[in-house]
Amino acid sequence: MSTKIRAAVVGYGNIGRYVVEALEAASDFEIIGVVRRDATNIPSELKPYQVVTDITRLEKVDVALLCTPTRRVEEYAKACLEQGINTVDSFDIHSQILQLRKSLNETARQHNVVSVVAAGWDPGSDSVIRTLLEALAPKGITYTNFGPGMSMGHSVAVKAVEGVKAALSMTIPTGTGVHRRMVYVELQEGADFTAVAEAVKRDDYFAHDETHVFQVEDVEALKDMGHGVLMERKGVSGKTQNQLFRFDMRINNPALTAQVLVAVARASMKQQPGAYTMVEIPVLDLLPGNKEEWIRKLV
Repeated sequence: MSTKIRAAVVGYGNIGRYVVEALEAASDFEIIGVVRRDATNIPSELKPYQVVTDITRLEKVDVALLCTPTRRVEEYAKACLEQGINTVDSFDIHSQILQLRKSLNETARQHNVVSVVAAGWDPGSDSVIRTLLEALAPKGITYTNFGPGMSMGHSVAVKAVEGVKAALSMTIPTGTGVHRRMVYVELQEGADFTAVAEAVKRDDYFAHDETHVFQVEDVEALKDMGHGVLMERKGVSGKTQNQLFRFDMRINNPALTAQVLVAVARASMKQQPGAYTMVEIPVLDLLPGNKEEWIRKLV
C-alpha cells in the first residue's frame, strides 16, 4: 500500500475550507494540519486536525496548499520551502507570475523542493486549455471571457483597502475578453466612500478594466460563489482557415480552485526541484494512481 501524501492547509478562508473538503475526498492524501491566524477558536469541521499558527509546529509535511491572499503568497511560500516543504498556490495576478516563479524557483532549488505557482482555474487549468488551443491553431486569437460571477482575488483586494469592512467584486464579461468590474463595499464607520472608490480603481486588480463601485449595507446579502469562463479561439491549423474552438464552464469558484490545488499538490510530488506553472507539468501527473491505467483509459 502506497504512502499517503502528507498535506498542510495554510489559510482557512473560502478556498481553505474547500481545500480541506477536497483533501478529505482524495484517498492518496492525509491532512496533517491547518495553519491559521487564530488557533484557539476551532470550527467543528477542523476538530479532527491539528490547528496551529505556524507550519513549523507540524511534523513531516510533504506539501503545503497555500490558501492565503495573493499578495502574501510569496512570503508564505518561501517560509514553507525553507522548511523543505513543497508548496502550491493560486496566485492570480497574471502580470506578476513570471516574477514570482523566478523568485520561488531560487528558494525551491536551494532547499531541494518544488513550488507550483498560479495553480487555480485561471491562471491555472484555463492556462493549460489556452496552451492546447495554441497548439491546435498556431495562428489566431483566443478570447477568455470570465463570469458573470464573484472574483475572489478581486474581492480580497478590495477588503484590503482602508475603510472597507466587507467587499464583493463581480466580473461581468462584455465580450472579446473585455470585462466590467462591479464592486460592492460595506464601509467601516466613518470611512469616506469617495476615497474608498478611488483607491479601488487605482489598484492594479482594477486599473485596467471598467470599474464601478457601489456602497451597500450588507455585502453578505449579495454573495454568490458561482463563476464561469467562456474561452474561444478562431485560428489556422496548418494552412486551413476558420478553425473554431470553444471551452465553456460554470462553476463554484472556491470549490474548483481547491480541487485544482489538490491535483497540483499531487503533481508536485513527481517533479524535480524548482518552481513551475501548470502549463509545465504533465497533465497525467495531476491524477492519482497508476499512469499506465490512465493512459489505457484516456488515450
